[in-house]
Amino acid sequence: MRSTEATAEPVARLIEEFSKLPGIGPKSAQRLTYFLLRVPVEEARALAQAIVEIKERVTFCSECFNITEIEPCPVCSSTTRDASKICVVEEPLDVLALERTGEFNGLYHVLHGAISPMDGIGPEDLRIKELVSRVERRRPEEVILATNPNLEGEATAMYLARLLVPKGLKVTRLARGLPVGGDLEYADEITLTRALQGRREVQ
Repeated sequence: MRSTEATAEPVARLIEEFSKLPGIGPKSAQRLTYFLLRVPVEEARALAQAIVEIKERVTFCSECFNITEIEPCPVCSSTTRDASKICVVEEPLDVLALERTGEFNGLYHVLHGAISPMDGIGPEDLRIKELVSRVERRRPEEVILATNPNLEGEATAMYLARLLVPKGLKVTRLARGLPVGGDLEYADEITLTRALQGRREVQ
């Protein structure tokens, strides 16, 4: 977005930066920018500091690839989690959604996306190689495929099943309590709980 004579350069720059965020169009970027112009400078500094800290202090766990401040993450290092079960999800937000249910007490593996040829995302762009290496090393009793119930999520689950089932692993898929085409992070706790409880084995 180009600066105009009617817009101060710092304002135009912030609008342009906001516009780069997912789901934020030019109008939303303008509203956010002008909102920040009205808040006290302390609030603006707090937001800026939070953004800097997330880049400086937050990293990915070397075991499950969820976001964390410590290595390994609290879930992977916990002595009370059930290490015999690994739940595979697309994004860190999916871990939060499943944790809210209180139903699952195993470990996670975050792929950071789903296979989507239309978007140029293949298996090599995800944390699939690390998952295969992990299950070969840990030999869990069950791998739960909790990818989203949409085209990309289903394609990813099928690809993973073809890799994992021949290794003699029990591979399950979340039940159909989830709406087709939806995202895990937007599902309510009851729906996710039923999907976990009714998961089926992938042959």
